[in-house]
Amino acid sequence: MGRDGTGKRIYESKTIHGNKNDAQAYLNEALRSRDLAGTEAASQRTLVSELLDGVVADYKINGKDHAWAERKVRLHLRPAFGALQVRRLTTTVIQQHILSRQEAGAENATINRELAILKRALNLGRKHTPPKVARVPYIPMLEENNVRKGFFEDDEFLSLREALPSEVRPILIFAYYTGCRKGEILNLKWSQVDLKERVIRLDPGTTKNDEPRVIPITAELLETLKVQKATRDAQYPDCEHVFSRQGEPVKNFRKSWDQACLKAGLWKGDETSGRPTRLFHDLRRTGVRNLVRAGAPERVAMDISGHKTRSVFDRYNIVSESDLRDAATKLDDYITAKRRATTVQAPPKQKRQKTGTP
Repeated sequence: MGRDGTGKRIYESKTIHGNKNDAQAYLNEALRSRDLAGTEAASQRTLVSELLDGVVADYKINGKDHAWAERKVRLHLRPAFGALQVRRLTTTVIQQHILSRQEAGAENATINRELAILKRALNLGRKHTPPKVARVPYIPMLEENNVRKGFFEDDEFLSLREALPSEVRPILIFAYYTGCRKGEILNLKWSQVDLKERVIRLDPGTTKNDEPRVIPITAELLETLKVQKATRDAQYPDCEHVFSRQGEPVKNFRKSWDQACLKAGLWKGDETSGRPTRLFHDLRRTGVRNLVRAGAPERVAMDISGHKTRSVFDRYNIVSESDLRDAATKLDDYITAKRRATTVQAPPKQKRQKTGTP
């Protein structure tokens, strides 16, 4: 089990009451505890900043939205935990950070995304060879009551499409018709696009849940992709990304999005301190909603959008006030038609003939 202060080996003898599998299970746990003893010593020297570097590298290696992760790490996680030794990162320290972020006005959902990055960093450190983390502290997650339910009506989409610059407009069109995540769109390559068969194939590892998907291409999206490819072939033949700026992949378009929302009337407040009333992620909800309203079976819609669970899919399949009005109109038409059919088909009542003795 190791060595004592004089260098002498330490052994442990243990009698297990059970079968051979029970004894083997105990041995495995004992060896794990022995190995973790060395991990404890290593974690004395490991800083949280090293783990944060590791999680950003993991985002890049797996083709995830590393710009988002880098921003969270730089602005919030590294200032709060970076200089801390891993062994000193406790639940109490994390709770104090949560309180400070809430006092600064951060929403629970925002804090949860930051904590998720921290938890991922710790778990990667625990799996590292040799391990950098002996144990991962309990990280409390907050209840989220601010789940967005925004989506685009068609006139809003058309207004924003006209307001966006030419290099961002195709991204909007793609998201509107497919409901894909932003990361899936920005990382899309021409090798995944089949214009002849009118399908897009998202390979394993390029999606959030690492499962492949096949997405059909609609008429407007097909024309958009044809223009994109013609421009790429003529000007930037070496560019493998579908969406690019002067041959370089698009990484961020927040400024263009805000300016277009302001121009299209999708804005709340004044020009300086206001904010858009539509987020890019609202297009994902819109894509799901449009598929269902168009009559696609929900199982097919889930396959296209990449939703694995019905509970999450239902959150995206939003019912609007116009949907409710349409339902009421259909109900009125149904009842009216049913009553009309009943009136027409009902046989006329026969008059009862009087009988009696003349």
